Amino acid sequence: MFRKVLVANRGEIAVRIIRALREMNIISVAVYSTADKEAMHTQLADEAICIGPAKSLDSYQNPVAILSAAMATGCDAIHPGYGFLSERSDFVAMCEELGIQFIGPQSQTIELMGNKQNARQTMIASGIPVTPGSEGLVHTWQEATTIADQIGFPLMIKAADGGGGKGMRRVENADDFKKLFEQAQIETQNVYGNQDLYIEKIIYPARHIEIQLIADHYGKVLHLGERDCSLQRRNQKVIEIAPAVTLPEATKEALWQTAVKAAQAIEYQNAGTIEFLVDDDHNFYFMEMNTRLQVEHPITELITGIDIVKEQIKIAMGQPLALNQQDIHFTGVAIECRLNAEDSNYDFRASSGHIDRLILPAGPHVRIESGIYSDYFLPPYYDSMIAKIISYGHDLNDAMLIMERALSEVVVEGITTNIDLLQALIMNDEVQTLNFHTKWLEESFLPQWLKREEGLNGII
Repeated sequence: MFRKVLVANRGEIAVRIIRALREMNIISVAVYSTADKEAMHTQLADEAICIGPAKSLDSYQNPVAILSAAMATGCDAIHPGYGFLSERSDFVAMCEELGIQFIGPQSQTIELMGNKQNARQTMIASGIPVTPGSEGLVHTWQEATTIADQIGFPLMIKAADGGGGKGMRRVENADDFKKLFEQAQIETQNVYGNQDLYIEKIIYPARHIEIQLIADHYGKVLHLGERDCSLQRRNQKVIEIAPAVTLPEATKEALWQTAVKAAQAIEYQNAGTIEFLVDDDHNFYFMEMNTRLQVEHPITELITGIDIVKEQIKIAMGQPLALNQQDIHFTGVAIECRLNAEDSNYDFRASSGHIDRLILPAGPHVRIESGIYSDYFLPPYYDSMIAKIISYGHDLNDAMLIMERALSEVVVEGITTNIDLLQALIMNDEVQTLNFHTKWLEESFLPQWLKREEGLNGII
């Protein structure tokens, strides 16, 4: 049993983990930068320790600072949340060397799946379908053109170590290819310290479907169903839905079995997610594996009744999974909207500052995950997501109606948020009938909505 766990994160996910630890009677230790001294997670934790200045590279992304804090406070384990150090295999290896339990998979697993090209090759070897693309890393423009000739356009350039849309470029035709390839190289070098790229054929139109997995140290791998994450902007998810209501049951079953097979092939442990692209004919292709907790895990928790964070902690303590696959049932529909501090009318420019007034919705079928409060100063240094608004209903229509009501109650004064965009999306006919794909928001919805918003605000 863990006596004390350090939460190596901030914001809503740190709050989420701290609450789970308290319910498990485990002491929580929060870490904070100088910009986060008054943050909610520092106030809710049993202990809190400053790990450095505001810049995340000097605090939340500093392995030495995190490990020093864990050792100074006598922690048994570290929960990384998502982002920051959650998928840094070198950090996990340091934890292993120091005898501090990392609440997540082993370092070699993260290294294997963190490099997207290595992950592709591993999946191919295991018989998992992947999108057509380069068989190895692409280092030169000459190599890139050869691959493009083989797979055709449109295609996607991706950073091998990438995530969150960094180092990614969509290429529609040969005219823009060289410019976008060079841009991806520069961004990948700046973000990851290398120029390792690979190229994939774009499956279009497609849905982005991910399968939630949990796996213990004794070989048991369970799936917790699927989520539809197709409503995206610049490869960043905006709204997620569980389950993927419009997918045929046979396709779901095939996705579940394939994801479990993939996790078994690499002897995966703890919580993880396999992401797929699914085309209109219900063919599906492996995209990547996220070896960590996902932002959208609450919607899976609502339809299964399983606390994924607590399962992560139990697995890390060496406990076998108490459930079997036949024990897991899916009930109802859950929707998550990401409330971001950003201005949708000005290229989604991030917003920060003093929150003068805050009202977040409540009710028996609404769940809020947030790390902000009234009279809080939102610092400008970190991710723009400030809350997750989650609804749960007995079917899709019910969940949509509850979400409409919940979004109408949101009040955030002092900073700019994307609440108007979320409301417009949830009330859109195409969204309500799930008639969209991964590029629908950018290609079909946003151009018309932004034009209307500009007119309403007197910008044009």
